[in-house]
Amino acid sequence: MSDVNKDVKQEASSIQPIPKDKRIMSWGSNTMLWLGGCISIGTLAMGSSQLENGLNFLQLFLAVLIGSTILVVGITLNDQFGYHTGAPYAIQLKSAFGTKGNIVPVLLRGLPAIVWYGFQTWLGGTAINNIVKIITNNAFDNVWVWFIIFQVIQILLSIKGFQGAKWVGNVGGTVIIIAMLYMLYVMVTNEMDVIRSEFVNRTGTWGMPFVAAIIAFFGNSTTVMLNASDYSREMKDGISNGARGVSYFLAMVPTTVLLGVIGAMASTATGIANPINAFTQIVDNKLVLIVTLSFIIFAQLSTNLASNVIPPAYAFMDVFKMKHKTAVIVVGILAVATCPWILTNDSSAAGLGVFVKIYSAFFAPIFGVLLTDYFILHKHNYTEEQLADLYNENGDHAGWNWAAIIAIAVGAVIGLLNIDIAFFTATIPSGLIFYLLMKYMPSCERFCKGTTLERK
Repeated sequence: MSDVNKDVKQEASSIQPIPKDKRIMSWGSNTMLWLGGCISIGTLAMGSSQLENGLNFLQLFLAVLIGSTILVVGITLNDQFGYHTGAPYAIQLKSAFGTKGNIVPVLLRGLPAIVWYGFQTWLGGTAINNIVKIITNNAFDNVWVWFIIFQVIQILLSIKGFQGAKWVGNVGGTVIIIAMLYMLYVMVTNEMDVIRSEFVNRTGTWGMPFVAAIIAFFGNSTTVMLNASDYSREMKDGISNGARGVSYFLAMVPTTVLLGVIGAMASTATGIANPINAFTQIVDNKLVLIVTLSFIIFAQLSTNLASNVIPPAYAFMDVFKMKHKTAVIVVGILAVATCPWILTNDSSAAGLGVFVKIYSAFFAPIFGVLLTDYFILHKHNYTEEQLADLYNENGDHAGWNWAAIIAIAVGAVIGLLNIDIAFFTATIPSGLIFYLLMKYMPSCERFCKGTTLERK
């Protein structure tokens, strides 16, 4: 990989391929990182928002289970490029989109991450503010102060890179599991009568609202499915595809199901969409509430570092050739600029679900193109020369590959025709369009070198 390293500018050094003997994530560390990364107040809020769609307990449970399981399959498929080459998502994209064209999917992936970063930072600041109010008997109440402080802390931890995310994931994972189980216990013991009558025993629906809920919980984390290579490139050698899949499943599916159900229960019991405010109203023991809110803060921290900082930071480092420190600071500032105090309003809960479905319509074609490029065109194998070419601004992958751009544009239109099922309607057509354009467009000839479509 020495030739590759020489071709990459020093300021973008952390997007170089990671040699297998330099990787830091064991199977267990990976599981805890993904566990911490998928446990977020956003998932609680997503569970809350499904109540307006008329789902009952069983329907919500199955929707989250199905959606998160499909997500795990997608992650296991798309993490293979990063695991086998050591290169991140921004470089993976260059194989299909070109060294310039990758800016489109890179920024499409980065925007939702930045929005979620701001959203969860505001909720973390809210949790800190509630703790201070309890301790000071409401003598100090200023969520803006704690929002800013919390964001500064996250930026400082982000500067440490993946090592910081690993530390937070390992420490926070166990703590957050305990917190979730306690939150479920509080719901069941304190509010079961209301939950049974208003949630468990309601008629519900198995129609489109149920399908939409599957898509919502699947789409809620399609962000990390796209850039799975950013994480798998850090995993140690010798972990099979199946073993990595089990790691993702154990980390994500049980916790996502639990969070979705808890969010719906809390909203049912209080009528409040913001899960932190709802839980604050339910728990009347100050000490217990402080401890629980502290767990919630840790959940936001682990999710943001693992899922919402790394992808846009890598994107800025690759596209704008920023240093890592500069990139994470810029991402932090942009997260504040998304106005998360508006997004977390009760009136915004339904809109959050729509936002997830809309960006899923764009992620589906990108996913379809990536899988087609990796499994069909490259037969899941890259030589060192092929990988080096992805870092070469003047190589065979230089510039824009319009086959990929056209494929995701058409796929996005197909997805937007019905955002409730966008990922399932847009993925395969996008992959097929990409394959046909690669095969027949004259301008794609150099992008086909070393693939099954290479012109002889």
